[in-house]
Amino acid sequence: MSILTRRRLLRRAALSATATAGAGLPAVGAAGVAAASGALAGCDAPKGGEPTADPSGERLRFPSGFGWGAATSAYQIEGAAKEDGRGESVWDTFSHTPGRTRNGDTGDVAADHYHRWAEDLDLMRDLGLRSYRFSVSWPRIQADGTGKPNQRGLDFYKRLVDGLHERGITPMVTLFHWDLPQALQDDGGWENRDTAHRFADYADAVFQGLGDQVPVWLTINEPKTVVQNGYLWGHHAPGRQDADAAYLVAHHLQLAHGLAVRALRATGLDARIGPALNLHPCYPADDSTAAAAAATLHDGYENRLYLDSILTGAYPADVLADLGPDSRMVRAIRDGDLAVIASPVDLLAVQYYTPLYLTGNGNTVTRWPTSEADWQQIYPQGMYDILTRVTRDYGPIPITITENGLPCPDTLGADGTVDDAGRIAFLRDHLTAVHRAVADGVPLESYHVWSLLDNFEWAEGYDQRWGLVYVDYPTQRRVLKRSAHWYRQVIRDNGL
Repeated sequence: MSILTRRRLLRRAALSATATAGAGLPAVGAAGVAAASGALAGCDAPKGGEPTADPSGERLRFPSGFGWGAATSAYQIEGAAKEDGRGESVWDTFSHTPGRTRNGDTGDVAADHYHRWAEDLDLMRDLGLRSYRFSVSWPRIQADGTGKPNQRGLDFYKRLVDGLHERGITPMVTLFHWDLPQALQDDGGWENRDTAHRFADYADAVFQGLGDQVPVWLTINEPKTVVQNGYLWGHHAPGRQDADAAYLVAHHLQLAHGLAVRALRATGLDARIGPALNLHPCYPADDSTAAAAAATLHDGYENRLYLDSILTGAYPADVLADLGPDSRMVRAIRDGDLAVIASPVDLLAVQYYTPLYLTGNGNTVTRWPTSEADWQQIYPQGMYDILTRVTRDYGPIPITITENGLPCPDTLGADGTVDDAGRIAFLRDHLTAVHRAVADGVPLESYHVWSLLDNFEWAEGYDQRWGLVYVDYPTQRRVLKRSAHWYRQVIRDNGL
């Protein structure tokens, strides 16, 4: 890898965990900023925001049986960090390292979901959720990432899955949402090819432990976030800044995905499986040829590196050429690896938060209002663009949206309510874009708000609130925000 490429990759890493790309889309000039349909400056929304209609005056109905849901992840909500045989994860280590997280916050307690799961499932039932996407904590199943599964850990997830079925909610389980066992990190983590095989063993233990009660499995959540935020920029665990290591990690994460798919097939379980990728459209910032070229290469690193390998069995040639033949990633690809990575999947989980705009020199510029997360530009059209792009480029693979949302400065009012009108406007506008995509042929099965609960937001600690449900952390009391009541009505109406 050349010094120039390494510097460029490190500059890219300054983008957010969810800053990704999609090429082949039109440029938007500066004059277009004011024309963002429904775009709001963060959560500064006007009163109102109830679901009404599209511009034609017609209500927007979703297909019968559409899966309305919400999403969480283990380290962000469970707490109970040292209970019932759970081992230490890289996020335990990272969050306990001074200066790594805002206010020194950790996930030791988080939203205490490990002890309050039944209460939380009742909230989901009362909201009318049809699907709940959550993750299993790898160190809760294997404390050191290897060996016989911890039965107490499996039993927790069995109770959770059984409780969902009792309430008429379909479980959607993510196997890995970034909480790698620290013992595996000590042996090289995702830089070590063996970790991909250990992941397959872990996945098999969870498949066997939860059995046919889980109809949909997701393998790796946002591998790109591990690559970019964990190994390029260093503001996520394990906190590295090494471009050459980062893309070696990308290959091993993709290999782990493929091995987990094969592990599920080997069980004979009648279940579906696929990856969870954060995908966002990337547009040239102007009409220049240089900007178009920058957007295309950026898309290679941000999108096609993951989509192409999983869905076509090849890494994008422009990315491999840019990395160079001496990069650790390119040298690590063995015969048969891409066949494993491209093991047939049943669905694709898509997560959308923000677009990116690339200038001719490869820098990014902001075109739309941002949320409290300053990396997040609010652009609902990007949701439509990325969904239709996936269907156009990769065929009619079934899609589920597994994350979409924004943080708001939510406060508990004197009357005991939380008025997050801006979140309602954000969700309404994005769901309108989703509806257009479905009408235009995208085979979308379900939509999950990020997130069900306020939670530990990684390096941002507890400063950002993303949930439909307000969590008063000192008491762990749950309060439905105005957006939760709104979403419940959307589910009842099966539309806007």
